[in-house]
Amino acid sequence: MFVMELTYTAPLEAVDAVLKDHVGWLEEQYAQGHFLASGRKEPRDGGVIIAVAGDRARIEAIAASDPFVAAGVCEYRITEFVATKTAPELERHRETLG
Repeated sequence: MFVMELTYTAPLEAVDAVLKDHVGWLEEQYAQGHFLASGRKEPRDGGVIIAVAGDRARIEAIAASDPFVAAGVCEYRITEFVATKTAPELERHRETLG
């Protein structure tokens, strides 16, 4: 499981100009089963995505495909973690330490 933290690197006007494409990209990732939750940070200086994928390289490739990245309006910080406890709805993503 991964926490993908976006930090805006451009004024909000530039971010908003690409927002529709970013939302479409989010919808694609949800449809493919990669994203579990996402939203803006408060104050609005970026966002957070909770994601799942086979490995870090896949998540990095997904982040690189974000229209925000192509437009140069955000940077990603990706943190991988082992979800050893989850809400019942996320049980299928629960892992055990080996």
